[in-house]
Amino acid sequence: MTESEGNGRHFSTRSPDREWDTVVIGSGMGGMTTAALLAKLGQRVLVLEQHYVPGGFTHTFKRKRWVWDVGVHAVGEVSDAALLGRVLHGLTDGRLEWASLGGVYDEFHYPDLRIDFPDNRPAFVDAVCEAFPDERDAMRQYLQATREVLDQMKRWYLGRILPASLGPTADRTFARHAARLLAQRTGDVLARFSRNERFTSVLTSQWGYYGSPPTRSSWGIHALVARHFFHGGYYPVGGASRIAECLLATVANAGGWTRIRSPVREIVVRDGRAVGVTLEGGEEIRARRVVSAAGAHATVDSLLPESHRASAWARSFAPLAQSPAHVCLYLGFKGDIRAAGASAANKWFYESWRSDWDAWHADDPRADAPVLYCSFPSLKDPDHDPGPDLLHTGEVVTFVPYDMFAPWRDGRWRRRGEEYESLKKSLEQRLLDQFLRHLPALRPHVAFAELSTPISTEHFTRSPRGAIYGLEPTPARFANRWLRPRTPIPGLFLSGCDVGTVGVMGAMLGGVLSATAAEPVAALRYLRDFAKPIHV
Repeated sequence: MTESEGNGRHFSTRSPDREWDTVVIGSGMGGMTTAALLAKLGQRVLVLEQHYVPGGFTHTFKRKRWVWDVGVHAVGEVSDAALLGRVLHGLTDGRLEWASLGGVYDEFHYPDLRIDFPDNRPAFVDAVCEAFPDERDAMRQYLQATREVLDQMKRWYLGRILPASLGPTADRTFARHAARLLAQRTGDVLARFSRNERFTSVLTSQWGYYGSPPTRSSWGIHALVARHFFHGGYYPVGGASRIAECLLATVANAGGWTRIRSPVREIVVRDGRAVGVTLEGGEEIRARRVVSAAGAHATVDSLLPESHRASAWARSFAPLAQSPAHVCLYLGFKGDIRAAGASAANKWFYESWRSDWDAWHADDPRADAPVLYCSFPSLKDPDHDPGPDLLHTGEVVTFVPYDMFAPWRDGRWRRRGEEYESLKKSLEQRLLDQFLRHLPALRPHVAFAELSTPISTEHFTRSPRGAIYGLEPTPARFANRWLRPRTPIPGLFLSGCDVGTVGVMGAMLGGVLSATAAEPVAALRYLRDFAKPIHV
């Protein structure tokens, strides 16, 4: 028995002495989904995680008496009405439960307008058209265009399962229209419907969920994310860590395991085939198949043997930009924060009506962050017990230039020096002051504050440049024919958001595609049971 098998946890620092069908590098949402789906197909899967806790951006951490999530703030399409929701329910054997954020899941605060996004499409349309009564026809065209993307992307995803050598033929045969939609920029498409920049800014106000502003993002990804939330936002009952607990239990129940503190040094390729991995300590683990859920750049630049990095497949990723880096201010509260203005709904505070959003250039001491994304996890989780002190949590997120923090990237965590700590403290105070200008009644309730930076993200997730969403979802990303689960190296597959889409469910989709590319007949047979009509 390993050190965690006797206490309900399904991970440890060691792995059982077994033969593995598949080794998965990384325990983010994509890697866990691939592992769980392969486990459902009867495979023994070993998941390797370099961090001391599994889950990637779904994991949680604790300071004093407060617990925060790091990347799960609002998730759509988890109900029985959505295919991915049904698949996730099946992969976790119903153990993972979700709580609605309420009738309003997102609030948007502009300098002279507040608009709420409700948890159903008719109310959403009414809210936007009430604010912009002259844009009803544009709204109708917008909804029709988003539906078109959803219909066409089903074909696109099927084509992604095929190897790159067949992909172009498949794309021309049944995904040509999807490729055209993905090649358009969000701002350009919306400009065809309306010239009202405030109206189009509201329609794209959720761009922070995919990390690419309208001037850069693919229209396809915007449409997918917009429709993702048409039926509201949800949060895991019991907290974000429940996602990993439930998915990794499925892996363990099938004879697999998750091993933490086990960073991979290199993917082992012998006779042209991936046959396992070498850990940083030198240990070699063999398997019939290797799945990298570490991201395209990390896989090619850090894990692939040097002799394979010059291939057309590997070099094709170089021009693709990573999604933006971010800072997050983690707040601990005492008292009734709901009465002070906090809520389960996420609050977005835009400081202007600009549509060409950029990162917070915080080197200017007078500059506010252009947008704050504020989340209160403890109010979202019905299982949260605030105790007699009414302990609650909050998070304030904004995008920043990675290069601002790059000089300290090689330093040790919590040992990066006085200059770095001084910068963090300054940014922490500035973000806190800006946040409290919008929600001043929360000031007496703030009992703890700690800022994370992009190099913290890079350290804990190994995401290059601290990217929160993997590759930036631009038209160039979706035009790359090599960016698919099956690689040209036999036995090596990719998983996660880079081969799916962004966010928790986008990474899950990448995990499903990866497992399906690896075991197409068995996986499609398993998934067929969930493929009843989707209500949208």
